[in-house]
Amino acid sequence: MALSKIKRILLAEDNENDIELTLAALQEYRLSNEVTVVRDGAEALDYIYQRGDFASRAKGLPCVVLLDLKMPRIDGLEVLRQIKADPALRRIPVVMLTSSREEKDLIESYDLGVNAFVVKPVDFEQFLQAIRAVGVFWAIVNESPLPKSRAA
Repeated sequence: MALSKIKRILLAEDNENDIELTLAALQEYRLSNEVTVVRDGAEALDYIYQRGDFASRAKGLPCVVLLDLKMPRIDGLEVLRQIKADPALRRIPVVMLTSSREEKDLIESYDLGVNAFVVKPVDFEQFLQAIRAVGVFWAIVNESPLPKSRAA
């Protein structure tokens, strides 16, 4: 698999262990040229809208947003709501990557337009396999409707 064709991933996660495991899985399977980690929903929105600390980041949108549900300041559902309500952003694939098994979270995520809802496995190997599957599909297999100049 040619690494140059693999896009940027935005990981919005506040749990350090989950960040480390996710990055390790993505790196082990070489599923991304760049993974930007933000630790709350406000940072995720700043990254996407290129404002605040991310005002000077490279142009382009991530090929996928891996979004934790329960985060400080702004939760994952509100980030999802804002992304999917914005005509310029709504086509960015968003994968809710969460430990929540609550049906109301699943239903609300899909009502807001989430592209996938993945419950984080507790087992290390299963976690790696889940991240690998998500990464392969969204970063490699999936064809993005984003204009080539917008996705990066």
